Amino acid sequence: MTQSIGIARAHTNIALIKYWGKRDKELFLPMNSSLSLTLDAFYTDTKVVFDTELTADSFSLNQKEQSEKEIEKISRFLNLFREYIGEKRFARVESLNFVPTAAGLASSASAFAALALATASALQLDLSMEQLSTFARRGSGSSTRSLFGGFVEWEMGTCSEDSLARPIDPADWDLAMLVLAVDTSQKKVASREGMDHTVATSPFYQAWVDTAKADLAAIKKAIAERDFDKVGQIAEHNGMKMHATTLSANPPFTYWNAGSLLAQEAVRQVRQDLGVSAYMTMDAGPNVKVLCRASDVDKLVGALSQHFPADKIITSLPGKGASQLTEADWQASLERFGAGGQL
Repeated sequence: MTQSIGIARAHTNIALIKYWGKRDKELFLPMNSSLSLTLDAFYTDTKVVFDTELTADSFSLNQKEQSEKEIEKISRFLNLFREYIGEKRFARVESLNFVPTAAGLASSASAFAALALATASALQLDLSMEQLSTFARRGSGSSTRSLFGGFVEWEMGTCSEDSLARPIDPADWDLAMLVLAVDTSQKKVASREGMDHTVATSPFYQAWVDTAKADLAAIKKAIAERDFDKVGQIAEHNGMKMHATTLSANPPFTYWNAGSLLAQEAVRQVRQDLGVSAYMTMDAGPNVKVLCRASDVDKLVGALSQHFPADKIITSLPGKGASQLTEADWQASLERFGAGGQL
């Protein structure tokens, strides 16, 4: 076979119990287990073509050829699959990111989840999604969770084979998330760099690890009981604890900017004034995500629009797991991207 093709879509996820720190940088094994909600508003479509005619791997993102450094990163990831089955062919990788890149909106999660599924599809690998998540993890830890929909747990595991993701709840009980996109430009401190610096220098870091396990157990119990307020309270506290570790790193840094602080205060004010359950979380970026009930979305958007332009408030319902696409789907995505559908 001279050519084999796989195309896949994966949605982003927003961690409610954060992944922040690795105990093994080579295998991407986390310091703690984490839990997320997959979103339907943001996603990555990726096409992978293995071809005997190719003499090297290539990679384009959003229809732009990428640097040698980025291609090397993709090649290392593809090598995991090539070495697994003895594949010798190089590949052409094309990705369309319907997510602002490197802005703390989990673009790497959807990107590597889509790449993992597209690669496995092209090579016709017989892997469960849990097994596939152990491959995806080696590209981006949070991508393990983007292979599944709803609430997803990434189990820290004891080794590479059992550090994997599993779905725990479909999140089909009146849930939604708002994204207050205060700044979608590329962040100054990459997640990986910031994570490593925090682990190495923050005196608060061990407290983060010590409390994350209890947070995870508590939020899983709240999800099982469908106790929305408890889920939101745990998620908000966990996110703030993560950011406290960056402020205590040496030298200190933060992913927040002035807009982040205004967004946080706006959410608190709206929560108080409307008496609506709405809880914040933030990843490694300045944007604020608000977990809420789907039935409260219109009310919250109306109130928050007094503080932010309407185009900076993005609403999302829970998303589904990664899926394979057809060539027709891919062409439709190209058309959408070309028509300005990208964020």
